Amino acid sequence: MTRTTRAAGILAIAASVSLGAATAVQAEDVDPPSYQEFRADTYRDADRQYIVDGDIPVSTQADLRDFYDAMTGQGNSTNLVVNQVYGQDDVWSAGEARNLTYCVSTRFRGDHDAVAAAMASGAAQWESASSGVDFVHDASQDGRCTTRNSNVLFSVEPVTQADYIARAFFPSSSDRYMNVLVNTSQIFTSGWAADNVMAHELGHTLGFRHEHTRPEAGTCFEDDNWRPLTPYDSSSIMHYPQCNGSDGSLTMTDWDRQGIQSVYGS
Repeated sequence: MTRTTRAAGILAIAASVSLGAATAVQAEDVDPPSYQEFRADTYRDADRQYIVDGDIPVSTQADLRDFYDAMTGQGNSTNLVVNQVYGQDDVWSAGEARNLTYCVSTRFRGDHDAVAAAMASGAAQWESASSGVDFVHDASQDGRCTTRNSNVLFSVEPVTQADYIARAFFPSSSDRYMNVLVNTSQIFTSGWAADNVMAHELGHTLGFRHEHTRPEAGTCFEDDNWRPLTPYDSSSIMHYPQCNGSDGSLTMTDWDRQGIQSVYGS
């Protein structure tokens, strides 16, 4: 789902679209909303985090203000929200990347096994591309699968009636926000394979940004705080299809595989 708000009018951002959106929001030469308007119109999820750029969480009002200032050119802060994309600095160490443990909440109830399978399949797409990455599902922790469980690195938890199909986190996120939230009302009905949706979100957990923030996409710009790992890839699994993506299936490409190898090894 897309929540069309004044947030879409923030100059070159113009891209607060979710992974479930049917169409891209185009950049417009319009006056940006005030910060108060932007904050009021920005969706907050079950963790009370603000969601920007479709599926990226922002924890505090201070960080949201930094995001707004950076996007409207009203401030000098650039890295507090976007986490220095595509593996520049915000990535796991070699040791951490080989033991990315997670649980899948039993609160998914009848969908638990299907979500766990989608997670495993999505993780395998990155793992098969790099020997330096290993996602480990600790099923023994599923019964108390929250961010408070220190036995796993992150939790996979259900939400309902969210403005996204799923959302994740970046490596630098605080422990209390290291979770992947999955909208149970959309994950299996979005039109995209659930394992590809989860692979997209797990890309964020590895430090990778949306490919469509690059100028070649021509729309859905987010910011300039990224370092390219490969040539522009309109078919990338990290590229929203509705943002001038050339592959509507949201699948991993050879460039995606080369990108992860450049950060986490072959």
